[in-house]
Amino acid sequence: MRNPFRTSIKTTSGIARQGALYAGNAFDRVFRAASLVQAGQTPFETLHSDGLVSLRYYPPLAEDFIELDDMIIPVERHSHRTPVVIIPPLAVNMLIYDLFPQRSLVRFLRAKGFDVYLIDWGIPGREHSHYNMHTYVAELLPEYLNRVRQHSGEQELSLHGWSMGGMFTMFYSALSQDQHIRNAIVVGLPVDSHASGAIGWLYQRIADVAGQVRKRTGFRLHDLKPHWFHTPGWANTIGFKLSNPIGSVMGYWELIVRLGDREFVTNHATTAAFLDRMVAYPGGIIQDTVVRVWIDNQLAEGEIQIGEDVARLENVNASVLAIAGQDDTLATPGAAKRLMDHVSSTDKTFRVAPGGHMGILAGSKAPRASWLELADWLAERSD
Repeated sequence: MRNPFRTSIKTTSGIARQGALYAGNAFDRVFRAASLVQAGQTPFETLHSDGLVSLRYYPPLAEDFIELDDMIIPVERHSHRTPVVIIPPLAVNMLIYDLFPQRSLVRFLRAKGFDVYLIDWGIPGREHSHYNMHTYVAELLPEYLNRVRQHSGEQELSLHGWSMGGMFTMFYSALSQDQHIRNAIVVGLPVDSHASGAIGWLYQRIADVAGQVRKRTGFRLHDLKPHWFHTPGWANTIGFKLSNPIGSVMGYWELIVRLGDREFVTNHATTAAFLDRMVAYPGGIIQDTVVRVWIDNQLAEGEIQIGEDVARLENVNASVLAIAGQDDTLATPGAAKRLMDHVSSTDKTFRVAPGGHMGILAGSKAPRASWLELADWLAERSD
């Protein structure tokens, strides 16, 4: 006959162990979050730094294969001739490209036989408030791409740009007319910002008001000093989370519900390390982006003012792969697809992948949904 006293002891003991597990995970997530973070584990070399911007090179991997979520990817020892240069957006930290050992874009591209470089824009302070689109597109990018060419010994390059990094990729190619940009991959790039769903409707309303203000007063945002628009990192973190407020809240609710799952707690801490450590936007960039991309929607017409110059997308003739997120509220598929109407490339491909603005780059579905196709597309055009 079962002893109810022993059963009660076992039940109490199980509850105690579960409570200890929950308490331990909660303590680590709140007070020892850094020890849980798995991001940024792929080794790299810093080839150059000007004190703010630096150039990374990811050397060949030592292992024979890597794990990509539930897939085993053999490491290719033969390198494709054309290097890949990752051009990140501003405001984000570089952990997004090396988020998990099993979900690292730089590690994956390296395993697929590409020489991988990454331009780290650093953490701008108020002394960099005057940095604008011209600074990054016409001054910094040419310098750092030349350093990639010097290190690799190759003139032809493939550029990979996500979000604002996609803008930099297209604007540089259009403005410089660099004939040695062989391939351009842009992810989550809003070309027609007024077509981005609800946020696009908001941009249109703001544009209407701005138009009236300009007509009646002659006032323009560029009349103000750029340091007034310098946006600190914490503000960018809040802004990014507010782009999907329900998802942000549900993420923390799920953490509470799954507090007993150590792997989930670790993944949550790793993702938060990226989201909670965004960096500042220089004021000049804010002025250029708000006015020329969001309000005036210049890209919808296939061109944009960069300083005193005009970058025309029709000057882009590299092979282009554009990827849009099915659930992206910042750059909807309709807003992103307009790129195909303007570039002169004869080899251009547009794809819609599952995920939001961040998910299409580094979400759990990204490896199968876009990375594998990206690598195959690039391999055919890199030798």
